[in-house]
Amino acid sequence: MNDITLMLRLPGNSTELLAGVYGELRRLAAARMAQESAGQTLQATALVHEAWLQLVAEGDRTWENRAHFFGAASHAMRRILVDAARRKSRLKRGADCERVELAEVEIATAAPDDSVILINEALERLERDDPEQARIVVMKFFGGMTNEEVAASLGISERTVYRQWVCAKARLYRWVRQQESND
Repeated sequence: MNDITLMLRLPGNSTELLAGVYGELRRLAAARMAQESAGQTLQATALVHEAWLQLVAEGDRTWENRAHFFGAASHAMRRILVDAARRKSRLKRGADCERVELAEVEIATAAPDDSVILINEALERLERDDPEQARIVVMKFFGGMTNEEVAASLGISERTVYRQWVCAKARLYRWVRQQESND
């Protein structure tokens, strides 16, 4: 058992736990934020802090092990990124509106924030159909984890992670494309 797993099992030691996992959470958040659009205002450090606040705000949680903790952290990061994308999309779609003439309007393509929302909706569908694939997607896409890290966290082989990731990406891609064609 490693130090982090021991810290996770001790109740009321959130300060030591944060110090122990901060570097890895920051690395995961930085990897995820590198995939975001250039205009993204949320920084990796802020993402880690927000995720941490969500994790500890859910009550005095005791995580079973390192995998359980980092899975919860990946889910928290996902919620934060999706909420941020929804806020931006809401603002873009009508909050603080300004009236313009129709002749002045240019048609735009889907923004990266819209893509995050579409991916989240497809991921919710995947969670219902195949929870294991959904966990892998959350850890890789929102948590920025490698196949090796996901395999170690979930206790499965890297080859299984790779196969599940490829299958999940294909399913998500198909669902997102269907949704985009319906709009």
